[in-house]
Formats: sequence, C-alpha cells, structure tokens
Amino acid sequence: MGNVARRPDGKWRARYRDTSGRERTKQFARKVDAQRWLAETTQSLREGRYVDPQAGRLTLSDYAQEWLSRQVHRPTTADQMEGVVRRYIDPHLGTMRLAAIQPSDVQRWVKQLSLTLAPSTVGVAHRILSGILKAAVTDRRIMSNPCTGTKLPKVTKPKVQPITEDQLAAIVGQMPRRHRALVILAAGTGLRQGEIFGLTVDRLDLERRTVLVNRQLINVNGREPFFGPPKSQASVRIVPLPEVVVDALRQHLRTYPSPTLVFTNNVGAPLRRSAFWTEWNRALKRAGVPVIRFHELRHYYASLLIRHGESVKTVQARLGHASASETLDTYSHLWPDNDERTRAAVDGVLRNFADYLRTNGAPETHHRRSEA
Repeated sequence: MGNVARRPDGKWRARYRDTSGRERTKQFARKVDAQRWLAETTQSLREGRYVDPQAGRLTLSDYAQEWLSRQVHRPTTADQMEGVVRRYIDPHLGTMRLAAIQPSDVQRWVKQLSLTLAPSTVGVAHRILSGILKAAVTDRRIMSNPCTGTKLPKVTKPKVQPITEDQLAAIVGQMPRRHRALVILAAGTGLRQGEIFGLTVDRLDLERRTVLVNRQLINVNGREPFFGPPKSQASVRIVPLPEVVVDALRQHLRTYPSPTLVFTNNVGAPLRRSAFWTEWNRALKRAGVPVIRFHELRHYYASLLIRHGESVKTVQARLGHASASETLDTYSHLWPDNDERTRAAVDGVLRNFADYLRTNGAPETHHRRSEA
C-alpha cells in the first residue's frame, strides 16, 4: 500500500497510491510521524473512508454556494440561509480551504460572533455551517466535521409578555390610515405577517365573519413578492373574525377598494416587508412603545384566547401551530394557575386515605410506645 523512505535532505517521505492508482506523497521531519500518517491513510483506503487530499482544496465559500443550490427549502427559508452564509460565514471563514478548517477555527468563529449577536442567532449560523461541512464529509471532501464538539453560547428563551391594550391602541392610532385595519386584523386573528400581506378579498367572508388562510405573500431578495404555501399544512385554517375586525375591514375596503389584495402600498402594489418595517417602527416611536416585532400582535391574540378560557387545542388551531407542544412551549406560562382548584382536586381523591389514617393511626402509635 505504500512505504516510508528517507530523503537526501534528512526528511522522511511517505508514499502510497490512491484508489485511482495515482501516487501520493507527504514529507515529515520524523520517521514515526510519516509511518503513523501512512498507516492511517492505508487503513482508510481499506475501509472505504479515503478522502483525496486535493478534494478539500475547494474554499468554504465556493462549496457553500454549491451546497445552497442543492437544498430543497421554501423560498423564505432558502433566502434566510443564503443571508446567514453571506453575513456571518463568508466574511470569517469563506476564504479557507475545506481541509484547512479545524475545530479551533470554528470555536474562534463562534466566540467572535457571540460578541455582537444573540446566542440564538449564533446557534442558527453554527447549524448552517455544520450542515455545509457535514455534506462535505459525505462528498468525501474532508474526513470529519470540524463543527463537532463546538461549545455554543447558552440560549435562554424569554417568556412571551404580550403588549397591553393601551399600547395596541396607541400603535393603531399612529399607523397610516391605510394600514390601521391591518394591525387590527393581526391583533384580532393572530395571522402571520405573510398571511396578512397575501390576504385577498376572495378569502374573506364578512357575512359569516371568517377568513380562509391557505397561502401567504412571500418576500425574498431579488424577486417581486409572490404567493406561496403557508408555513406548514397546519397553517391552512379558517379563523373566526371578531366584530371589531369585521367593522375595520369593511371600512378599509370602502376606503381602499381592491379586486385582489386586501392590503397594498400607496400605489396599489403588494406590501414589502422592508418598507412596512420602516412604517411600523415609525408608528412605535410616535406611540411611545418600545421597539417590538410585528409578530408580537400574534402573541397578543393568543393571550386574549388564553385569558378567556380557550383550550390548548383551540389556541393551536387558531394560530396554525403544527402541534400542541409548540403552543405550550410558547404560551404555557399565560394559562392561569388555580391553587384552590388544585387543592380541591387532590383532596377529593385522597380524602379516603385521610379517613384511613385517622382510624388506623392509634394502634401504630401504641406499637411504637411499646417498643420504647
């Protein structure tokens, strides 16, 4: 499979032939290092784990672009992943060759990101990098994934704290008139931003006071907004419309009639997230409300349902969550605790045991005294 020989300059050269029959060599200062490397290489050849040293010469940036082009994701997810690679991976590790990336390089990168990014964002970036390098292992470009064993910053998920009615009223009052009904709809139904942006008139049934959610408007870089499927199959749902939302929508459609999209910008075109985000932040500032995401209106809606006694399954269905556990993970702390109800429930079951202890307690006490 190979041999180790001493060169005229005193170094040791290990030599072997790869799976294609091509001769490969590597030089070492010590004979023992050359022998160890040759033994490991020949073992990988026998076991089918061999990786061509030239295969890892491709840069991480180039391989990442290949990897991104092969992924099967929803357009929004693909856009987010491309953004993570462009903003957080390429500037730090992109020029490195795949075979040169060591676990220490990945750990140093994580530490550097942690100085300016939230732990959750660092975790997302690390998962994407690990996915890229795992694929490189599968493609036989590197022998192992240097992301294995990385120590990540601890993620502490804050509990949802819904905005107040006064804050909601202030935000609605400061939004441009064209989009006040949009905010009321979000707070009164829990629809996601993309679901609202993609809402068309034919999905509304104001007489029956319902809205059909079966698609969303997708915004990705470099493309015009377009319709796409909702986040998951569970997101396809019919949501009841409260009267206050129906009234707001009727007034909105009278003022801004449209044959298709319910909400548009000032020239009747589909809403873009970036432009609406600017509009939203201006309204928050004028309303004196701390900077919050539009998604907080979804949390507000969920808190209303919980406050008025709706079950986990109902909240799950209204929000379009894929599972009840997703609902509980997010909102379990909002369901009210009832100490007296807990006591009564346990007492109702254990009352017979209390009677038994009262009846049988004396002999046990007498037995202990006799022993004493």
